[in-house]
Amino acid sequence: MHSGAWALGSKRHTVEHTVVAGRFLLRHAARMHHFALPPHTRAHCIVLPAAPLLLGGREVAGHADAAEVRLLVTHANMIEEVLPDLSSAGVQAARDTLVELATAVTHRGFDDVNIRLAPALAQAAKNLAEQRLADADLSPAMAARELNVSVRTLQRAFAAGGESVTAYIRERRLELRQALLASRLAVSEIAAHGQFADSSHFSRTFKQRYGLTPTEHARQNT
Repeated sequence: MHSGAWALGSKRHTVEHTVVAGRFLLRHAARMHHFALPPHTRAHCIVLPAAPLLLGGREVAGHADAAEVRLLVTHANMIEEVLPDLSSAGVQAARDTLVELATAVTHRGFDDVNIRLAPALAQAAKNLAEQRLADADLSPAMAARELNVSVRTLQRAFAAGGESVTAYIRERRLELRQALLASRLAVSEIAAHGQFADSSHFSRTFKQRYGLTPTEHARQNT
């Protein structure tokens, strides 16, 4: 639930559960039925096959920012974007991973050696990195801690896509610094903003990536 509150029940029974902003609820629905959100509320609803989850009559509730829930939502968003282009095998794989992640939510954890979770895990880490680029503590270890996985698991998730966690963070910071150069800040200020050790380190790293020092880049773009 992103905002507001949603009281879930049925016409024949009293309200069973109220989900408020910042919380999630995983429950079994006996059959598909139409529903509508109350006014001034915003929620993310995911419908999954019940059998693999083994919920029975249980309901699982908790914080929406739990690592497993964030991975589930991230993967669902990814599927929504690419679904029209997926083959039948791709649809099945996407469905299986959604079920795997939902099962993880029911157990409040997941199998961190299951490579099927790699795309969702890597994307969740990228989303986190985008929010924390200017944070001095941003690192593979911090991202892994926030997502409740081991650093090794996070590294494997990126490696599955031919990437490196460290390289991704460094690249995104360099791209941000490149944009800041247009603001004509001093190189030392940009280096500090990007959490580089000093301006010399920033200049060396920038030149390795772009073939020019920050000063030369700024001069060419003025």
